[in-house]
Order: sequence, then structure tokens, then C-alpha cells
Amino acid sequence: MKKQYYIIFCAIFLISFSCANINDSITELEEDIRIDELSDDQNSNPKNFKILSLGDSYTIGERVCDACKFPEQLKDSLSKKFETDTTFTLKVIAKTGWTTSSLMSAIVNENISNDYHLVTLLIGVNNQYQGKNFSIYENEFPKLIATATKAVDNDKNKLIVISIPDYAFTPFGNGNTNISEEIDKYNLFAKKYCEQNEITFVNITDITRNGLTNPDLVASDGLHPSKLAYTKFVERLLPFAIEKLKN
Repeated sequence: MKKQYYIIFCAIFLISFSCANINDSITELEEDIRIDELSDDQNSNPKNFKILSLGDSYTIGERVCDACKFPEQLKDSLSKKFETDTTFTLKVIAKTGWTTSSLMSAIVNENISNDYHLVTLLIGVNNQYQGKNFSIYENEFPKLIATATKAVDNDKNKLIVISIPDYAFTPFGNGNTNISEEIDKYNLFAKKYCEQNEITFVNITDITRNGLTNPDLVASDGLHPSKLAYTKFVERLLPFAIEKLKN
């Protein structure tokens, strides 16, 4: 009889223990589900990325439509790579004819915030075209880099510097090799500075050096890049931009 009681007691104990384990497992599962739901909710929150583009005529898109300039094309290309509820806001500070000095002066009046997620900088061609002393670029380019970095809350990994196009390969430049040599000098300085400071530098100059053999790369004024040229710029910029926005 005692043996029967003992067997019954053991059976009740095992059933209770199993139920407790099951309840614990259910509780843990419910907690996991809640965590997953929370993560999904966080990931589904609409995200707005702010982009700032600094430069001159190559950034403002002289002689091309508003949607054709490379900052706009970059924004549109990015929107296709992210979730549908992700939005992009673009601010462009650029004007045809601006040198590094012009851009620095304009930025002072803009009172740029420091909450941008990505900044592009393309400047220097007018320093060369207007015959400015190269030392001005050497002095002011790093200052513009510092300003651009502040705009992304001092995260230099969110900055992209773009090489200067070579307008020698346009009907206006008419293959002038002096122009190309001077453009190379500016780009070499910018590239070395970026490499030394671990800043992304994207070369697009070679694209523009096809302008005489492929007139479709040149705008109607015979000087500035066309929509097609800017599209090719964006093809190179896009992978870097995606990486920077996702990190």
C-alpha cells in the first residue's frame, strides 16, 4: 500500500514539475515575442535622412533640370534602396561661380545645423578657373571639411568628398591640357588630405574626361556636365552613401 502511495506521489510530483516547466517555457516564449514585436515596431518607425550638398555649379546643376543635378539624383536613388516609409530631405548650398572662399562665406549665413546624416562636398573648379593662388585652396579646403563634418555631428564617416570634373574635355575647354594638369593638382591635394584624415573621396573626373568623345556627357552650354554625366556620378556615389546611412 505504501508503495502505491509512493508511486502516486511521484506521478503527481512529475506532472506538477512538467507543468511548471511548460509554464516557464510559455512565459519565456511570450517575453521573446514581446521583444520581437518591440524590435519590429522600432524598425518600422518612419526614418527621415537629412542630406546636405555643398559646392558650386557642379552641385547646383548648371544647365540641367532641378531633378537632374547629382544631389537630387542621389536622393532619388537612395529612396529606392530603403524602406518605403523612409524619407529623404535635401539641402543644397551651391552657386555657379563659387570658389572655396565664396562657399565659406555663404555657409556662415546659413547657420547649418549639426543633425545631417550625409554631406557631400565638391568645390575648387572656380579657384582654378579664376586663377586663384593655389594656397587659398590649400588653406580653405580643410576648413570646409571641418564645417561639413560639424554638420554631421562631427562624424567624418558621414562625409563624401567628390573630385573636381575636368572641363578641358568639353567644347569650351577644347582639350586644353593646362586645364587638366591644374585640375589634377587640386584633386591630388584633396585626395591626399582625405586619405590622411580617413574621409571618403570619390573620383568622378575620369567620367568627365569622356566629354569630347561622348557629347551626351556635356550640357547644352558646352561646359557643364549633363544629366547623363550626373547619373554616372551617382552610380559611384550611391554604394558609399548607402553604407554611411545604414551604419
